[in-house]
Amino acid sequence: MDKLVIEGGKPLSGTIVIQGAKNAALPILAASLLAEGTFRIEHVPELLDIDVMLNILRELGCRAEHSGDTVVLDTEPAHTSHVPESLMKQMRSSIFLMGPLLARFGEAEVYQPGGCAIGERKIDLHLHGLQALGAEIEEFGNRIVCRAEKLRGADIHLSFPSVGATENIMMAAVRAEGRTTLTNAAREPEIQDLQRFLNAMGAKIMGAGTDTITIEGVQSLNPCQYRVIPDRIVAGTIMVAAAATRGQVTLQNTQPAHLSSLIHVLRRAGVQIVVDGDIIKVGCATRPKAVERVVTSPYPAFPTDLQSQLMVLLTLADGVSIMKETIFEGRLKHVDELSRMGADIRVDMNAAFIRGVPRLYGATVEATDLRAGAALVIAGLAAHGRTVVEQIHHIDRGYDKIESMLTRLGARISRYSPVPNN
Repeated sequence: MDKLVIEGGKPLSGTIVIQGAKNAALPILAASLLAEGTFRIEHVPELLDIDVMLNILRELGCRAEHSGDTVVLDTEPAHTSHVPESLMKQMRSSIFLMGPLLARFGEAEVYQPGGCAIGERKIDLHLHGLQALGAEIEEFGNRIVCRAEKLRGADIHLSFPSVGATENIMMAAVRAEGRTTLTNAAREPEIQDLQRFLNAMGAKIMGAGTDTITIEGVQSLNPCQYRVIPDRIVAGTIMVAAAATRGQVTLQNTQPAHLSSLIHVLRRAGVQIVVDGDIIKVGCATRPKAVERVVTSPYPAFPTDLQSQLMVLLTLADGVSIMKETIFEGRLKHVDELSRMGADIRVDMNAAFIRGVPRLYGATVEATDLRAGAALVIAGLAAHGRTVVEQIHHIDRGYDKIESMLTRLGARISRYSPVPNN
């Protein structure tokens, strides 16, 4: 297994261009199944999750090429609605394929998805939404079979504003007969991006970004060319890393409005942030201040996907901070790893009480999931001495060559790939 080796203690400095958003690209790639023909989708990062999605589309019969940050995808040859279990186990976002397959083929055969072990993430809301549109669903152990002779618009209320369920229902409803009104919908920027993509194909969707989305079903959709939004979580990770190392970094190709909750918290911590169009400048010359309370919650509140990264900064802050995780109950596993590096953190239920320490120290730690892995990299960059981060395949799911990205900012970080035994 590859490892990252980090010599810490060097402030990050320089300019970086932010990659396309993984969490926008994945549902967009899935949604391409709704039309037959060739798509050109730009600003798609090279990640393990993207590779898995493209391999699934190839298994369904599509032709897909990923060169640089551009995917050229021909969906016309798609001929099956069965997604292999081996591929679904590799990525939770594969569940996005249910809606598009059901809309195009009238059926979908999938399996319980895999992904990071960050807590229970049921797909009940996905299934209930598709049933409301007229799908019949049978479960055979781990296998899920959905069928619908005709999808019909419906009024659907989500008991929780699930991003995945919102997107899956949108993709199915776009080809349903009549109007679908989805209330208590998730409001994330990635959902707004999916709406723009579907409308570029000829869909009639309004309301993404609010808690009510209206979809007028259409009979057919057309291929298009599209550019994916910047990745707000990658941008946020770099912003926190700049602050934690007391560096000065300029981020280009961002959408600052998508990062307003993080910007607010960082400013409370004493981090200097200047926003100019799509450029964000981050600097932190002195020790950050503790932030009394940060609570993760659905967008536009503070994102769970930046909780672990921010926690690293708070371990170095002057004073006591409290961070409460309300989305995933398993998203505090990085606490034990940070403690190995000298952090003073006490966990009570889903809250972490963080007493800032003057410095962290290098250690050998393990990435337990994607965002925890990113947090440990930040900790290694800020720490005194050498840090080795293991199980970095998790990190590769969401960051396009993270070591190259950080090296461009002056970090001393390298990837170690063990030579296989002959």
